[in-house]
Amino acid sequence: MQFIDQTRIVIKAGNGGDGCSAFHREKYVARGGPSGGDGGRGGDVIFVADPQLTTLLEFRFQRHYRAENGGNGQPELKTGRDGAPMRVRVPVGTIVRDVETGAVLADMNEAGKERTVLRGGRGGKGNARFATPTRQSPRFAQNGVRTEDREVELELKTIADVGLIGLPSVGKSTILSVLTAARPKIAAYHFTTLTPNLGVATRHGRSFVLADIPGLIEGAAEGAGLGHDFLRHIERTRMLVHVLDISGSEGRDPLDDYEKINRELEKFSERLAALPQIVAANKMDLPDAAEQLERLRAALEPKGVMIFPVSAATAQGFDRMLDHVLQVLDALPPVLEYPEQELELGPQYEKGFQIARDDSGAFVVTGGDVDRLLDTTDPNDETSMRRFQQMLIKSGIIAALREMGAAEGATIRLGEWEFDFVD
Repeated sequence: MQFIDQTRIVIKAGNGGDGCSAFHREKYVARGGPSGGDGGRGGDVIFVADPQLTTLLEFRFQRHYRAENGGNGQPELKTGRDGAPMRVRVPVGTIVRDVETGAVLADMNEAGKERTVLRGGRGGKGNARFATPTRQSPRFAQNGVRTEDREVELELKTIADVGLIGLPSVGKSTILSVLTAARPKIAAYHFTTLTPNLGVATRHGRSFVLADIPGLIEGAAEGAGLGHDFLRHIERTRMLVHVLDISGSEGRDPLDDYEKINRELEKFSERLAALPQIVAANKMDLPDAAEQLERLRAALEPKGVMIFPVSAATAQGFDRMLDHVLQVLDALPPVLEYPEQELELGPQYEKGFQIARDDSGAFVVTGGDVDRLLDTTDPNDETSMRRFQQMLIKSGIIAALREMGAAEGATIRLGEWEFDFVD
């Protein structure tokens, strides 16, 4: 199966259902009152962390995910049905990021976690809601809130306590297979491993998650090899085990390998460079390994770098290393979590209004009070328009226009609406 760890999709919460304008009709009841019900709420978009998923591949074939709209209100005060939510299942470790703002909307870092990213639109009020002692037969209802499409980026970051890093063919996959029940593909050529592999290592009845991170070579931070594709998977780890081919069987200098990989970590992220790191000097069973080990110790141990000689081929030397890993993990904070932010969508009305004059001399009224009034007024309904006029007076807009010098016949503009001032 193809491994995909980054993609973009479009999500949309359901629209709110429209309120109903209706009147009670019954035999022998001459003037039934308003009986229009409210619209139902639109469905939410909910992300779910599914431990059965390991890749974002399916999102390459389906890019649009929409929740159900709320039902419209009905006569006899019947509220419309709420829309069904859209549940989007993603692998554990997926980050959901808003493309427009860059905000992290969800960090799906635990199996079974659910996070509501978009909320459905509010249902509109039926005409029964607008009845008052002085307005007993309102013929208008409120529309439901319409929601907008939102493009989000999904980025899978492997969740592991310990990351195995190192150049190709140093034995990372073999070490993973020795320490855990994982069975990654192992072969004698570079880039055998093309996806991060996870396994659970156990020592003294305690366990931790170990990840084999592939694709790192010199230039990885600039995208060489599989660099950009998999450096992100190290960001979740709490510590690193840097695997070196201490025998130099690939014709490389292990000390030079160590410095190359750490330079790439520094270029990609300061956090990666600051992670606790130990060295697993692998392939100790091969010739020249002992001599290279002493050279490596002389260079790194004065800097405080712990070196553990091991042999994945003979499964030797790992007990002491695992003991040290557990000791370090005990002193480290939990796996990195990204702070989540709420996405503010839909009408966000701020209190107040402002009046200014444009080049033509028209009075332009703007602000949250104006937006709310326009959104709740039906220009085709006489009763709704009378309410509109009353709200202009009640909110203080008419008085403010007089103070600004608006006289009989002056042009007044609210949003796309334009009318003459009548005093």
